Amino acid sequence: MNYFLVTFVFMLIIVGIMAIGVVFGRRAIKGSCGGANNGDCVCVEKCDKRKKMEADGSIS
Repeated sequence: MNYFLVTFVFMLIIVGIMAIGVVFGRRAIKGSCGGANNGDCVCVEKCDKRKKMEADGSIS
């Protein structure tokens, strides 16, 4: 039980530090397409979900 509590508190501290960084104007945390191609996402064809989101105008 002690390990659980220590781990839980540690994770709360980490999440809190990340939240503080976002609040003070740093960019939000985002994925990198798995690190392939030096972080550049190169897709031959967009997925259906992405096409729908672009058609709705919710993303550019």
